[in-house]
This record gives sequence, structure tokens and C-alpha cells, in this order.
Amino acid sequence: MSDRSLSRVAGRRYSSTVKICVVTPPSPFLLDERVFPSLGILKVAAALERAGYQVDHLDVTGVSNYEEAVADYMGEAKTFAITATTPQLPAAVRVRDVLKKSRPDCKCILGGPHATLVHAAAKRGNERARKALEGLLERFECVVAGDGEKAIFEALQATGIVDADDPKSALWMNSNDFTESPWPARHLLDMESYHYTVEGLPATSAVFQLGCPFECGFCGGRLSSMLRRIRNRSIDSITAEMRFLHEAYGYDALMAYDDELNVNRFMIPLMRSIADMGIDWRLRGFVKSELFNDEQAEALYAAGFRWLLCGFEAAHPKILRNINKKATLEDNTEMLRTAHRHGLKVKALMSMGHPGESEETILATRDWLLSEKPDDFDCTVITLYPGTPYFDNSVQVSADLYKYEFQGDALYSQDADFTRDLAYYKGKPGEYHAFVWTDHLSRERLAYLRDAVEEDVRSKLGIPYPTAAAAINFEHSMGQGLPARILRSSEGRD
Repeated sequence: MSDRSLSRVAGRRYSSTVKICVVTPPSPFLLDERVFPSLGILKVAAALERAGYQVDHLDVTGVSNYEEAVADYMGEAKTFAITATTPQLPAAVRVRDVLKKSRPDCKCILGGPHATLVHAAAKRGNERARKALEGLLERFECVVAGDGEKAIFEALQATGIVDADDPKSALWMNSNDFTESPWPARHLLDMESYHYTVEGLPATSAVFQLGCPFECGFCGGRLSSMLRRIRNRSIDSITAEMRFLHEAYGYDALMAYDDELNVNRFMIPLMRSIADMGIDWRLRGFVKSELFNDEQAEALYAAGFRWLLCGFEAAHPKILRNINKKATLEDNTEMLRTAHRHGLKVKALMSMGHPGESEETILATRDWLLSEKPDDFDCTVITLYPGTPYFDNSVQVSADLYKYEFQGDALYSQDADFTRDLAYYKGKPGEYHAFVWTDHLSRERLAYLRDAVEEDVRSKLGIPYPTAAAAINFEHSMGQGLPARILRSSEGRD
């Protein structure tokens, strides 16, 4: 497609001479930022490229002095589409501030999970979320809620809210749209600077299915259609992308970043199709414990899965009830044992700081891990994000104090400024901070017990701590442009 060509997208005509820059901000709270690329913003980039736009990707993931890198960007773009999770938002705001300082007339669009979650809660009348949304609109000319593949074209023209998180909207992406949409524009990424392995093989990530219908109290997006409603890709689409990643990049290993593989009713046929590809895959993905069975385990192993991750979260019946997890302790135990019978390793995802949490319930988690011996585990402290029942259903007790209650058990939190506060649930061991507390545990005691449980379980099960990666340091490039790992452009592509 030539630079002067025009494309009709979403009922409008756009000139491909316009250049858009998509931005992935850093995640400084993580041990290693350059593990999995942010695929959502690369899907938006791919949709723009399909429509004939030239696209730059400014990727400051893992860049310690990322504001200098953003300031050094000298591309032609005057419109910037920035993605952000809630803990990434402070960095996203700083990126916006740097851009505005050097280019006051530029347009900054915010999308991604945080914008979607805040908007979903605000639509339901949540006052905390409404104030948070107002704060976003004060900083960004346009805020996109929901999937961005269609919404980006509206956002280029609009100011204020673009709501793609509505199944009745023309901007909504259904299963057919998901199947037909272009794969992430990975050519705009320095793939070699991202490093992840499955069973010792270099790996990257892909998304086979969108959405999780369950209603866990701590989980973001329970009120967002984009995050609640399942959208499936066709099996042919999934296997074609897998083959492309194998042939174009040499990957024999993948992380399936679906919410839960086994909520997909096509999972067994999909696994059989992957097994029939003739590639000796090594795969990793998430499953829901109470849905897991021997047939699934056998099919997953045959397809190449060797690792499963499961959000067990807790081991005390009261906490599992208060989470609204729908899985019992017996379900969780049986899932782990079933996986092990079929040669599948399990990473247990555990969390602390739920309503009614006490020293007794936390020690129950420790004892279950030591008894059932998962192959790896995470142990995190809950953070209240907009779009979670814990956040949205909290009642204001005083000026900045909120209380969530479930069957008589309480969870307390203070209001947070997400544009400034690093509110993360998964961070660096020894640097966890609790933003919540209960009638039984202070914030300080909760963080202490989290650290103590992790140290005890890792020591007794022989599971090493993950290793922190060194951050990249941006160096000015003497007028030669930003280094490839920070900036990639579609300019010059056919």
C-alpha cells in the first residue's frame, strides 16, 4: 500500500500519510520487565497498519531512564496511543508529560486495562472510579475503554471517552472480529530483547481466547464486558499464528496468555489440532481448577503443554468462600494431583489480603503448599483495582477509608491516586507493600506474613527465588535515532 493510499475503516476514510506512535510504558515494579511483550498495543498497531497508517512503536519496557528516551524521540508522529495497566499508569502519565513538554500540540490517547476498568466502574455510578476517570480525562485528550482494534480509529478523531466496552456498540469486537483481526505487529518489537523460556526453549506469548466469565471478588474486569465475555478465535487462526511464530521467529515454545484455557469449549479440539501440527511444542498456560479433569490433562500434554498455572489463591475454606472463587480446597488439590499424574508441572498462584484474612488463614496457605508441593508458586498481596468487586462494592467509611464486606468479613482500604501511586499486586520479593488490611491483620503484618510464607515454602520445597534482571539504560544516539529495542517503525514496509 502506497503512502498516499486511503483506507475505509469503521465507515470513515483516513490518510495513510499520517504517522501514529504507539507507546508501551515500563513496569518498574517487576523483577524482569522484558519477559512478555504487551500484545494489546501491538494488535492496535497492526489494525492501524492494515488501514494504511505508518506506525512507530516506542517501547520503553525495562528502560531505567525512560523519560529521557521518550524526550529523545524525534519521529513524525503527532498522535500517541499509550497503553497502561493500573500499576503502569504513573509511568504512562510521565510519558504523556514528557511528550507534552516537547510537543504541546500532540494528541495523547490512553487505552488498555486501567482505562477500561475505571470506565466500567464509573458507568455503574462508582464515585471513586468517576473521580479517577476525571483525572485521566484531565491528562489525556481521549480515553479508550475496551478493545482498541476498532476503537483506535474513533479515538484518532474524538476527544473524551471512546466506549468500545459495550457489546451493542459498533466498536465491540466479537469472536468473528477477533478471528479476522490482524495478529500483533511483532515486527515493531525487538523480539530478541525479550527473553523467556519454557522447558529451556526460547518462548514468547500469544492469546488464543479473550475473557473470563467468573466473578472472583479480587479480579479486575468483573464489571467490564471486554474482560468478562468470552471471545474465541477459530482453531485455524490460532494454529496459523503458532506456525507463523515457529517459521518466522523460530519459536518452538509459547505461553498461552488466555485467562483460563479450559473455559474454552473448543479446548480439546484445539489441543488435538496443535498436536497434529507436527511441531514438538513446549507450551504453558492457565487453567481453572474445578473445571480441570483427566481428559483435559491428557490433551494438553499431547499438544506440548508442560506447565500449567492455576489461581488457587488460598487454602482456607473461609477465604475461598469470601473470594467467590467457586473452587473448593478439594478442587484445588485434585487439580494439582491430576496434572502431576499426566506429567504436567503446576505453578500455584496464591494471594493474601482477602476479607477476613488472618494469621490462621495465611498459615493454611503455607501448610497446603508444603503438603501438595507445586513445582513453583507466586505469593502476592491483593491490591484493590477499579473494576474489581472489592473496589467497586466498597463503602466509604470516612474521607479516604473504604470497607468491603462479605458475609460478615471485612476488608479495608484507603483511596489511592493511581496516576501517582505504584499500586501493584505482583512485585519484587521483599518489596511488597499491603494497600489493604482486615480486622485481624494490619498492613504491615500482612506484608510481613507474605514474605515469611514465601521464604519458608521456597526453602522447604527447594524452589529458588526468581532472579531480577538488570534494567536497560537508554543512551543518546548522537542523532542516529533511538536504538531498535526502544523504537521500531513500519515506515518502508510494503
